[in-house]
Amino acid sequence: MTIITVNTPKGRLSLAQRRELAETLTDAVLVPEVGRFAPAARPGFQVHFVERERDMMAIGGKLLADADPGLDVMVIDLAVMDAAWQPEVRAEVIERVLAALAAACGLDKPAPGWWVNFRVIDEGSWGSSGGVLSILPLLQSGVFTEERVMAVRAALGA
Repeated sequence: MTIITVNTPKGRLSLAQRRELAETLTDAVLVPEVGRFAPAARPGFQVHFVERERDMMAIGGKLLADADPGLDVMVIDLAVMDAAWQPEVRAEVIERVLAALAAACGLDKPAPGWWVNFRVIDEGSWGSSGGVLSILPLLQSGVFTEERVMAVRAALGA
């Protein structure tokens, strides 16, 4: 289970951009997490787009409503299940997320006001379908590469 929340000023992303990002942000996290492109894993990913009025966001101590209208601000919050998230895997995910955002926005590179938070939710702290979820049964789903299965088991001591 992965939840990607994209927080932007109201109107920053068009419907077409959100459609593109729904897919590309999912894959930006999915591929490093499971070790390959696996469409069967997509249902475990949610992307939420949250828009805020420019007077409900601030940067540098100023409301966006009072700042340069060209100032481009986004905060992307990634919440992932506890697994093998070594620093290099986290870095890959963050770079892939920022690249997907830049591509969808028609930019050569991400704007400096785009920030990504990477949060790992402890094993036993996810809930759905009336109970607590664990990544361990998901390892047997066939979507994870053997290398990722071994890395997750080692990281969780399972």
